[in-house]
Amino acid sequence: MVAKLAIAGLDPAIDRKRIDTRVKPAGDGMEPRNGRERTPMEPVKFVALDQDDLAVVSTHVQDALVKVSEIMWRPQERRLVIALSRFDWPSAEAPQPQFRRCQSALRFERVNSCKCRSVNPAGKDAVLNLLAIEFSETDPPAGVITLTFSGGKALRLEVECLEAELSDLGPSWPAAARPTHVDETPDLRG
Repeated sequence: MVAKLAIAGLDPAIDRKRIDTRVKPAGDGMEPRNGRERTPMEPVKFVALDQDDLAVVSTHVQDALVKVSEIMWRPQERRLVIALSRFDWPSAEAPQPQFRRCQSALRFERVNSCKCRSVNPAGKDAVLNLLAIEFSETDPPAGVITLTFSGGKALRLEVECLEAELSDLGPSWPAAARPTHVDETPDLRG
């Protein structure tokens, strides 16, 4: 298993104009609070082309916060792009733990369909907690990517093949606390 680090960026003409990286109002958990110092965390850029690669991406996005309005399905382009507030698990588990988040983009290509369970696309301000991403082949290399969120919510992507990218978009900021899993899916990081 090799996570590819050298990748092409998001299509700036399409994807970046829809992903708002500006500071949002304090207290929504998606951006830094005013007056809090920003310090860098190790930025990530991964491409996932097989199940092992996707497991690495899934580990890095566990407990990411996603606003429903930041899930962009583009059926004509066969692409799904998600802006998310990624929790930095390596910093949280260091000898001197720091709780940090970073604005990131998660992109899936060659998507034939996108279906949701218990996610209301009209509820634009709702915030989802991403727990895991899994891929299962149906007719190789085609398959199904499942993004599992807390509360039984999910996105199901039918894909021609697995092609995903995770990329941090800017500096990190302090998070108020470490995410916990109460009466739900156990910690999937291993």
